[in-house]
Amino acid sequence: MTEFMTTELRRLNYLTSEINSAYHQAALKLGLSDSTMMVLYAACNNGGSCLVSDICKISGTSRQTLHSAIRRLEADGLIDLKADSGRKKRVCLTEKGMDTSKNGVVRLTELENDIMGSWTKEEQEQYLELTKRYLTALKEKIREL
Repeated sequence: MTEFMTTELRRLNYLTSEINSAYHQAALKLGLSDSTMMVLYAACNNGGSCLVSDICKISGTSRQTLHSAIRRLEADGLIDLKADSGRKKRVCLTEKGMDTSKNGVVRLTELENDIMGSWTKEEQEQYLELTKRYLTALKEKIREL
């Protein structure tokens, strides 16, 4: 059978999958579903609130899945869903949500900051620039499909 995937692409896919798996493991350790963690993570790291449409965009999670997570978080008193401009909705952390986030997604963000902080500025810039270049090229090629 013909090999379609280069060794480098296989490595990239493996590493990307392992990173996603690590975030899934973090969610499990924090007692959260992946989508619930994404909602709290996005809101917490955007000053306590975030548009639902922005969470969909950055997470790649479907609106239906996010809305299920949002309903659970609302029922648990961790967020309020508020109207924003037009038909847009904004997820806002409640006081309870902020406290929960401090013991969960904030700890995860601190770990991420520690990792990035252990790299030199040059390593950080190189990683971010190459990742951005890959993402930009991938989006362009996908548009051409």
